[in-house]
Amino acid sequence: MSTLLLGSCADDFAEMNQDKAAVTTPNASYLFAQTVNVFEACGYTYWFYNAPMMYSWNQMGVPTGGMTNGITATTATGDQGSQYINTLRYVREIENTLSNLPEEEAASMTSYQAAAEVLTIYLAIFDSDMYGNLTYNEACRAKFGGPLTPAYDSQESLYNTWLEQLDAAIATFSKEGQVITGSQDVVFKGDLKKWAKFANSLKLRIAVRLIAQNMEKAKQVAAAVASASCGYIDTLDDEVLFNKATVSTMGGDLLYHWSNGFMDGTASSGEVINFMVDNLDPRVRFCYQKNEWNSKVVQAYYDRGKEIPDFIESKVDYTTDADGKKHFVAWKGAGEPWVRYYGLPLEYNSSSMAKYDWYYRYGNNKIADAEGKVEKSYCTFSYFQQQMIIGRRYNVSVPTAPGDIKSVASKDRPWYGLYLGAAEVNLYLAEFAMINNNDAAAKTYYDKALELSVQEYDKLAKLNQIAYYGTTYDYDPNEEVIDLKDGEISTMMQQPAYAFTGTRDEKLEKIYIQQMLNFTLYPNEQFITARRSGYPKVGSSLIARETYAGTPVNMIPRRFDTGVPVDTDLMYDLQMANIKNQGFTATSSGANHSDKLHDERIWADKNAPEWGAGHNY
Repeated sequence: MSTLLLGSCADDFAEMNQDKAAVTTPNASYLFAQTVNVFEACGYTYWFYNAPMMYSWNQMGVPTGGMTNGITATTATGDQGSQYINTLRYVREIENTLSNLPEEEAASMTSYQAAAEVLTIYLAIFDSDMYGNLTYNEACRAKFGGPLTPAYDSQESLYNTWLEQLDAAIATFSKEGQVITGSQDVVFKGDLKKWAKFANSLKLRIAVRLIAQNMEKAKQVAAAVASASCGYIDTLDDEVLFNKATVSTMGGDLLYHWSNGFMDGTASSGEVINFMVDNLDPRVRFCYQKNEWNSKVVQAYYDRGKEIPDFIESKVDYTTDADGKKHFVAWKGAGEPWVRYYGLPLEYNSSSMAKYDWYYRYGNNKIADAEGKVEKSYCTFSYFQQQMIIGRRYNVSVPTAPGDIKSVASKDRPWYGLYLGAAEVNLYLAEFAMINNNDAAAKTYYDKALELSVQEYDKLAKLNQIAYYGTTYDYDPNEEVIDLKDGEISTMMQQPAYAFTGTRDEKLEKIYIQQMLNFTLYPNEQFITARRSGYPKVGSSLIARETYAGTPVNMIPRRFDTGVPVDTDLMYDLQMANIKNQGFTATSSGANHSDKLHDERIWADKNAPEWGAGHNY
């Protein structure tokens, strides 16, 4: 637990933990602690606005109203595009603070600036993904004599700048005498070797984004990462996984991430869920919620003589007594918890089709208690697992038959976030190994990545105490916990769709599909993978992309709206020039310009394959 990240989110956080009267100049270590405090890639508005669009466009999630031409419409967006500014201002503060210290004293503290820059680059990559050019090199310098209206840097030049800064950070972390105070560092507790691995691994996020524009440079960056003496994130112990606080005296965002619900209008994709369940992929249990059809609910429908969904009943072993009444005996096949995960169909306008009534109109199939007083209905499909994204004191809602009561006491759940894991790194290295036609190396990276991905999600599920992890709540005798079990990873990896076999194209597809599954709870990274790779591929035997006559792929956006600059803004001329220089049309949210958001691409997306076309190299 950090004792320095428990209070106000205000900018004067850096002055905490010492007598205010004694504070005369900023302290680099406290400024760094505040950098971590404001570091946030995926806050509430991102999940509320951005994530549903991304999931629909890459078809890894489905609106609860089904896929319609409405998926091309853009909504308001969250903070993506400016998150890096929150940390960049502290980079500038630390830089200025060190410049005013004696040279010898400042030299031992440059690691604070380097670490703050790594966090800022992480956010800047994320922000640039949807908007391209950013104000970066001149940004946040006005306080120290820089311009009030900073110039925009091209995305290509930004990638070069960030690669240079990451290399410089790695060199700084490796110098003798460098230190980051452990009590001020909730990320790695002052372990500079881990900071170096973080910086080196982050270069791979840039490398994969370079593939469509500069394959040779992308391969050079990846090779340098793999051979770097500092190493890269390759184990669960190295990953960037932390919580900012376990106790908070003011506000809940530090402790819980936030407390609002989100993604209520987006559910899992049937194509994705079926693929994961059919291949016994344990991550389905950590990324998605169980549906509400436990065995007690099934029996309640049998007791009332009511029909249940055929796709659920096909997995029920039941007997029928002399009166024709059915009795639940057990779940068939893989059983619990696998039988509790279903997604919505990708089929166009499926919500208007009678065959999908149990998905979209399950509320019409209510049952009452024995006295006919309490009516209830039960959701058949799985939502995304919100408890992996936020903590807080929330009650677990156990599905119960009408008339039954089962309450679960709430408990405090501080939130843990994984920002960069060993699975992601190894999947990128597998991708580059296949690009270089090195099958043996690709298989080693790929196999390791799949094992690590499952382990990372299991670890996060345990830390975040999500529903049904470690407990069944003692209601349904046929309920099973979702914890990772011995042998499950091996079983999953032996499935033909997961085993690293096939042609070069088939192996590359498996790598990209696994990247997207690994990014299930990371919508931006999943979207970028789909956009740059062309997967899911139309007609695939793994996870297939659907095509819609009413909404062709060239109408599916590939970025967000620019927004329409206001002419009273000091940055107006620079903003308009930036939009023009990128070949964009200024647009605000709406339904009539998805073609522009598809055709007018950011630099890194130019030359990338069309949605569903598969890779083009």
